[in-house]
Amino acid sequence: MNEIIQRIYEIGIVPVIAIDDADKAVPLARALVRGGLPAAEVTFRTAAAEEAIRRIVAEVPEMLVGAGTVLTKEQADRAIAAGVKFIVSPGFNPEITRYVIDKGMLMMPGTATPGEMEQAMSMGLDVVKFFPAEQNGGVAKLKAVAAPYAGLRWMPTGGVNAKNLMDYLSFDRIIACGGTWMVKKDLIDNEQWDEIEALTRQAVQTMLGFELMHVGINTDNAEEAEKAVKMFQAMFGFESKEGNSSHFLNSRHIEVMKKPYFGKNGHLAIGTNTLPRAIAYFESRGFKFREGTITAKAAYFEDEIAGFAIHLLQK
Repeated sequence: MNEIIQRIYEIGIVPVIAIDDADKAVPLARALVRGGLPAAEVTFRTAAAEEAIRRIVAEVPEMLVGAGTVLTKEQADRAIAAGVKFIVSPGFNPEITRYVIDKGMLMMPGTATPGEMEQAMSMGLDVVKFFPAEQNGGVAKLKAVAAPYAGLRWMPTGGVNAKNLMDYLSFDRIIACGGTWMVKKDLIDNEQWDEIEALTRQAVQTMLGFELMHVGINTDNAEEAEKAVKMFQAMFGFESKEGNSSHFLNSRHIEVMKKPYFGKNGHLAIGTNTLPRAIAYFESRGFKFREGTITAKAAYFEDEIAGFAIHLLQK
């Protein structure tokens, strides 16, 4: 996978920004980073776009910056000179799309129909924008057209919000969603950076969907595990299911280990909607995972909390 596409996938939500005052670009970018979304598509719908991009690239280097609403070769050149990592257009213009590709820049043209998607694929693209997403049938349409285009993935934008975000991201052919609900114009104009940070953090939490899945309890051996299971059953009537290394009780909410595992006392399993994005999210914040524990289903943190190991679990 292209490195930039991989980063966009890991971030999961790309705020789409229309900014009128370049002086507000850096504090806006920093609010997004603090909230957990170090990415932005800065649209060329305003005269300040180029300078805003230039300042974010220079002063917030952890930010993945792209240019949106690129309609002309001149805009593409300005965006590339300002330091963007990707370019997005609202529609599919073969001439502009080819021009950007030939510049060696990642291009995600807007598409709304299978015909436009096929034209983009004929140029070697395997990721395109789907715009305007909700007005063009939403995720249901993408699922309907996905089968013939096995190598194609989408970044839906337009009508995506906190309520329908997971309808889109739960479809594995979607690399990320573009959205504006955390960067509304009035919030930017009024410099409400704390509110933007809070909305951004809420969006990330919705995407990752953390929740406690089960508590793991360490015992010294299989005999001690059996005793613990019988006590839970005697007290609460929990049903149990025995596996090779543990017993699960109460619809898998409690796991009794047959021998000590990670954690002084045991472990807590925290479920997430998307394990790869959750891992990338925590690593970007300096958290580390135990070597050799990352699988397609789970990943253990190096740190423990109150004697409990913590691991992420794919829902």
